[in-house]
Amino acid sequence: MKRNKFWIIIFGTCLLLLLAACGNSPENKNSGENSGIKTQEKTDASAHEGHHKSGSGEVPENLKKAENPTYKVGSHAIIEADHMEGMKGAKATITGAYDTIAYMVTYKPTTGGEEVKNHKWVIQEEIKNADEAPLEPGTEVVLEANHMDGMKGATATIDSAEKTTVYMVDFVPTTGGEKIKNHKWVTESELSPVD
Repeated sequence: MKRNKFWIIIFGTCLLLLLAACGNSPENKNSGENSGIKTQEKTDASAHEGHHKSGSGEVPENLKKAENPTYKVGSHAIIEADHMEGMKGAKATITGAYDTIAYMVTYKPTTGGEEVKNHKWVIQEEIKNADEAPLEPGTEVVLEANHMDGMKGATATIDSAEKTTVYMVDFVPTTGGEKIKNHKWVTESELSPVD
């Protein structure tokens, strides 16, 4: 009888170790994701790892300030976008408002790693050799934006285009932590008035 208990304990221990190992396997860590691809369609935040640092506030020289933006510089708005963790629902201070064309793009970082799909947003003035004409979906471009590591100089494909007012904002993530300054960009449709 003692021998049977011994084997039951050994079998149970092995089973527990096997289950624990399966729970930590790379396959399970990537479940629900397209392997090798980060996508903003699933969660915008997943494609913005390393994007939680503040920006310089510098903008391209040829970027035109919005003449009559819905949200004026210095005013507040609620962010409805989910580009990164802790962004949606955060109260933003508007630090810049510009009229341009905003693009959603897919690109492979110059630093290597996984392709970033449907990145929001890169603007017309942050695309190398872009003139004033809107770029069509499927157009291959080189990015001059430096919002994230590996973005500047990356080859990208235009996924969509939207003529709009884009805003640069400061906000404290709803998840806590340091204030993000001069985040580029949120579009007008991604903001709502403060109640």
